[in-house]
Amino acid sequence: MRVLLAIALSIFTAGAMAQDKVRVATFPASSALPYYVALERGYFKEAGIEVETVPMSSHPFIVQAIVKGDIEAASNLVTLEGANINQRRPGTLAYVSLNGQNHIYIQEQFLVRKGHPANSLKDLKGTKLLSAPGPGNIGAARAVLKAIGLEEGKDFTIQEQQMGVHLAALQAGTFDGAYTLEPVASAMVKQGVAVRVEAGVIATYLLGRKEARAFAAGGVLSGKFMTEKPAVAERYARAFAKGIADALNDATARPLLSKYMNVAPELAPTLPLTRFTMAKDLSAQDLADLQKFVDIGVEQKIVAGPIDVKSFLKSY
Repeated sequence: MRVLLAIALSIFTAGAMAQDKVRVATFPASSALPYYVALERGYFKEAGIEVETVPMSSHPFIVQAIVKGDIEAASNLVTLEGANINQRRPGTLAYVSLNGQNHIYIQEQFLVRKGHPANSLKDLKGTKLLSAPGPGNIGAARAVLKAIGLEEGKDFTIQEQQMGVHLAALQAGTFDGAYTLEPVASAMVKQGVAVRVEAGVIATYLLGRKEARAFAAGGVLSGKFMTEKPAVAERYARAFAKGIADALNDATARPLLSKYMNVAPELAPTLPLTRFTMAKDLSAQDLADLQKFVDIGVEQKIVAGPIDVKSFLKSY
């Protein structure tokens, strides 16, 4: 009897310890912080989930991995990329959180190399620019410059470049300026390689309100994952939400920017962050701003056609 009881307890313990595995793509921007907080502080583990971090250098790669079933989630995917694949293949993925960006909650921005005379976006006329990778990023950069009256090919040129080469490219003078993201942008400014021209440009020039929150990226789950393992998907989302809460409210989470995103320790305490927001907490104005941003993506042919943003949001 004791032997049978021991075997039963052993089986129960092994089952209790078994964790569901979730593969999560990460893109090298500060908007990945909530994921690393949830990972480091054991929130996924508490939820019975073992995450596998899959670093990816481009948002189209993340979308491809979701479509192929190679990953179940992503910490920070550009919303125009998500809107595009859902317009073409409804239900491919859904955003459980979004990152609000503007001149206060800084992410995207234009910089110029040190010594360049530009003091405003209009001064970028005649420049050779680089952009953060992916159609969503370079498309937003083009749309902003078009909105202020600059014409590509005539007034400026712009090329996609992986985030890891932005600093060296400006330092070497290969490019005059950049449409880039945090934490790379602040690192360049801190090291004296570049000067910030303007941040929060999507809200100001595309949404038309400087204080608007441009939801240009967010955390996603694959449609297949949510359909086949709904309980696991919910547990993942709730653990991710704990990471968001800490990233927003707990200053002791910031050193993780150094550990996981190559941010200098002295820069981490002051690095700008987006306003992380769970999908369930989006206001009517937030939804309207997201819809306007996606509609601009349709006009720019970054998104294949019209789509209701509510169709690719999932609340937990």
